[in-house]
Amino acid sequence: MPAEPLIDCDFPGGNIIVEKIDGDTAFVRQDLRDTEGDWFYWHFRVRGAAGRTIRFRFTGTDVFGAAGPAVSTDASRTWRWLGRDSFADKAFAFAFPPGAADVRFCFAIPYVESNLRQFLARIGHSASTRSDTPIVRDAPILPDADAGANLVFAHSVLCRSRKGRDVELLRFGCIGRPPHHRVLLACRHHCCEMMAGYELEGVIEAVLADDADGDWFRRTVEFLAVPFMDKDGVEDGDQGKNRRPYDHNRDYDGDVAASIYPETAALRRLIAEWSQGRLRMAFDLHCPWIRGPMNEDIFFVGTPDQRAWEAAGRFSTILERERHGPLPFDPAKNLPFGKDWNTGAPPGQKSFGRWAGELPGVAFGTTIELPYAVAGGVPVTPESARAFGKDLAKAMRTFIESECE
Repeated sequence: MPAEPLIDCDFPGGNIIVEKIDGDTAFVRQDLRDTEGDWFYWHFRVRGAAGRTIRFRFTGTDVFGAAGPAVSTDASRTWRWLGRDSFADKAFAFAFPPGAADVRFCFAIPYVESNLRQFLARIGHSASTRSDTPIVRDAPILPDADAGANLVFAHSVLCRSRKGRDVELLRFGCIGRPPHHRVLLACRHHCCEMMAGYELEGVIEAVLADDADGDWFRRTVEFLAVPFMDKDGVEDGDQGKNRRPYDHNRDYDGDVAASIYPETAALRRLIAEWSQGRLRMAFDLHCPWIRGPMNEDIFFVGTPDQRAWEAAGRFSTILERERHGPLPFDPAKNLPFGKDWNTGAPPGQKSFGRWAGELPGVAFGTTIELPYAVAGGVPVTPESARAFGKDLAKAMRTFIESECE
């Protein structure tokens, strides 16, 4: 009888509880840890199963997205979707190729610190051939005489997480001298919402591109982005959504001293100094629920501020017109405040979108939901998510030129 396969989550972003292995069937469930209620994120590794077919049965609630599980047969270097028909009855089976020593399965395609480091290395290498695009570590947050007019990308640390990890801070665009406008981007307030990382990469690529839009951004707009607002949750493999006592995206109420997470407190302090009345837009990049109606479309989430919601609507119209990537976008899918689940946070809690929309000079602050796996019938992959990020950037330029200058 073959030895039991080794199933574990001892790596960045890992999450699984193995209840038992019975022959060629593994009984598993997601680890909810400090989640209030239920959520669906999981990510595990299998070794010692080469040449076998193993069935993975989840013993808890529904945990499969619109494209089924994502799988990597090369230790997380590349990923693919198994497909909508790959699961049934809360289970899926996989035939392990001969010689497959390290196979990973995940609810969606992961994005952790190592992915960000690979991206930074890639854009640093491409920039090294262009004299106008230096990549700088630990550049000053606010422009000064020593920053250099040609500086267009810098990465530093926003703060330390509760567990002592660096929380990365990215600045790009017109950062070597005072910009005309500023844009704020945040990701992973809910740490399981990983596809937002690839979307952010697309925005950055557009701003650094050797084309007319990139040149305009680097002369005109400073971007500030936090790729991992819940850095510990990303690396530990938490759900993040509905974390007790409340999650990172409910930590913007009251004064800064009231924030319970280091990341949100540090961002609030920084933006008060950094925005200087030039902040025009603030986007919180999210992924919605598991699958189904509304969760398989890209949409913006409204706040009670009607003026800001109307501005977000105009931006949405521009985005629909400017879109060139494969992921569809229809402004009619946007979710206004007061509809469906969008009814606001409990007393004493406030979202990033509402907080950012109240900052001086901002046209709107909003959440944008990019589905985990399928958007308008089109697969969401790292490539298509980056393409949508580039579409977002193009729409930002048009909006700023039409409404902010």
